[in-house]
Amino acid sequence: MEAPAGPDVRNGISLAVASAACFGLSGSLASALMLSGWTAGAAVTARVTIAALVLVVPGVRAAGVDGRDRWAMLRRNAGTIVAYGVLAVAATQLCYFYAVSHLPVGVALLVEYTAPVGVVGWMWAVHRQRPSRLTVLGAAIALCGLPLLLDLLGSSGGGGGVDPVGVAWALAAMVGAAAYFVMSADDRSGLPPITLAASGLVVGAVVLGAAGLLGVLPVTATTDYVAFQRLVVPWWVPVLALGVVTAAVAYVTGIAATRRLGSRLASFVALTEVIAAIAFAWLLLGQTPLPVQLVGAAVVLGGVAVVRLGEP
Repeated sequence: MEAPAGPDVRNGISLAVASAACFGLSGSLASALMLSGWTAGAAVTARVTIAALVLVVPGVRAAGVDGRDRWAMLRRNAGTIVAYGVLAVAATQLCYFYAVSHLPVGVALLVEYTAPVGVVGWMWAVHRQRPSRLTVLGAAIALCGLPLLLDLLGSSGGGGGVDPVGVAWALAAMVGAAAYFVMSADDRSGLPPITLAASGLVVGAVVLGAAGLLGVLPVTATTDYVAFQRLVVPWWVPVLALGVVTAAVAYVTGIAATRRLGSRLASFVALTEVIAAIAFAWLLLGQTPLPVQLVGAAVVLGGVAVVRLGEP
């Protein structure tokens, strides 16, 4: 389940950073949509549904390469596909949505982005893959940088107690995020990355759609134009970008990266998503990063580098 060292690691890191950048773009696009009248639930459902539609045909075709029976492979791995779609796609998004309804966004993100610790704990407890001292040190450094990167000591950190219900939802989102890395790294199913991504996104789209129909997830959308820092675009432009770039491309490259790097290292490299999110918010929304956030970014990157040294 954990990938060996070598040239594949360099390729894996490149893919992981690309995936993190794609995921990081989603925040700015969704924020602009919500300012135009969309709910977070509508943006998330559209994102996952479009990605599923984009990937379903190439995903099914990839399952049949080398003369394999694609339908037999999909049936054989139905449990994995459903678990991936429910845990790694739908549950993570739903739980985060509910977390931010009780907590400041920065606090919810901080809890969710402790997922690498969950991955390390899982691999140690279940697979007996004890982390090295450098891995533990790098994890500590990276996690110390997150509060700075999210500016929790500034605009988001003041006053009042923390809602335990929100923390519970954020912890559930963290479990979903950890499941994404652990399940993505497991190549024993034989499912190509694009097939796992496509099938999981189809399941996620069904779950999110059902949540919307049942009223569990508020879904409201408009056809108003969407404004960014220097341009105004039709609503379908950010919606398509959400589905194609921040979900379809992000999941496929993320799974491919995780299979090369292993779940532990991939989960720490994925922390660069927060850095990408801040950069896109600056470029698209005019939200200038604070000096403390730049320091936090440097600390997180330093922690990821130490984790890399500690991985085989």
